[in-house]
Amino acid sequence: MNGAMNGPPVAVVGGGLAGITAALALAEAGRPVTLYEARPRLGGATHSFVRGDLTADNGQHVFLRCCTAYLGLLDRLGGTGRVRLQERFDVPVLTPRGGRARLRRAALPGPFHLLPALAGYRLLSPADRLRAVRGAFALRGLDPAAPALDRAALGGWLAANGQREAVRRALWDLFAVAALNIPSDEAALGPAAMVFRTALLGRADAADIGVPSVPLGDLHGGAALAAIARLGGEVRLRAKVEAVLPGPSVLVGGRRVEASAVVFAAPHGQAARLVPPDAAPDRDAWAGLGASPIVNVHVVYDRPVTRLPFAAVVGSPVQWIFDRTEAGGLARGQYLTVSVSAARHWIDVPTAVMREVFPPELERLLPAARQARVVDLFITRERRATFRQVPGSGGLRPGAATRWPGLFLAGAWTDTGWPDTMEGAVRSGLQAARLVRRHLEREQAP
Repeated sequence: MNGAMNGPPVAVVGGGLAGITAALALAEAGRPVTLYEARPRLGGATHSFVRGDLTADNGQHVFLRCCTAYLGLLDRLGGTGRVRLQERFDVPVLTPRGGRARLRRAALPGPFHLLPALAGYRLLSPADRLRAVRGAFALRGLDPAAPALDRAALGGWLAANGQREAVRRALWDLFAVAALNIPSDEAALGPAAMVFRTALLGRADAADIGVPSVPLGDLHGGAALAAIARLGGEVRLRAKVEAVLPGPSVLVGGRRVEASAVVFAAPHGQAARLVPPDAAPDRDAWAGLGASPIVNVHVVYDRPVTRLPFAAVVGSPVQWIFDRTEAGGLARGQYLTVSVSAARHWIDVPTAVMREVFPPELERLLPAARQARVVDLFITRERRATFRQVPGSGGLRPGAATRWPGLFLAGAWTDTGWPDTMEGAVRSGLQAARLVRRHLEREQAP
């Protein structure tokens, strides 16, 4: 393939979505590639496990129609028919006091498609609805790439632009906290503006929500393993990369393995330890990205308690509820997942205490749950689910290229132009693969 098969394989370090994407893109281009993953599975932060007769995901992951790179990955993995994507953005919003509202886009061009929803949003007073509309158009006027926005906080900007506490909690936090995994008072304005401009205030169908209808382990990890092998690539599981060496090469199990290029697609903490300082002089600063946790409460009932596929929640420890009955393979009853982002308060709370809080909260939100019996309840905790997208964090995110020719970075924590999301991870893998191909073409040029 025009010399593409000459030399050692490209080494991709890390089997999350960034590494999977890079390996697939390189293999599709005819480049020999070996993917190294320390765990016994692919998928990174998106994986599944078996609990009795139930298959559960480590956490609830969603995507939007504007996540074009992620949708492209699904297509390459044969997963397009294994997700459900709304025909029209439509989110029920629940409150513990029985109040309900609905945010649904109208058949209007963006950004006017959400104006009827905001104008009729029952959880806000008429005056606050008007403030929300004004805030939306002010957000749309921001440039997410402006350095000043990386240094500012979303909460302060909302307050300065007339968004009272009631508006922030009942509207803006529904999406900002879920997308950025950090309270709005602490979130950087830049990535928040990017989320709102791209998803909610841009193309009319951009925010249509997609959810997996199969376990994440099947949708990502299992499918990627088969796809990379089908393209002639190699996947080495339980293979821990201990160092990146000049050449470039990698140290695996105490043995040096030559590579034609290296894509380091592991989390920023590992990158700061293993990427050589002369390749990335700023690597010590990556620790400043920190980590923000997500907690998921999994509740199995002996009977159905809601017909909603998902719902957002205001005024409760519950933030979002998802029906995972079908995806989890539950034959009887109903399996719900409660997703709690920015979960510093909950990350170390014992399961026994969580049992005392979340089932009663679900009963307040879903009246049918009062007549149901909780068959099982368990907690999944992702301590390092994302980096902390606080003011100044954008300046710490490195680009894909390093000072070493042939060594490239990937991961949702790198400078993708997106927040730390599945879409950002996939985009980083594509960018790293593009740079690898250019590097190898230059190396092989006569």
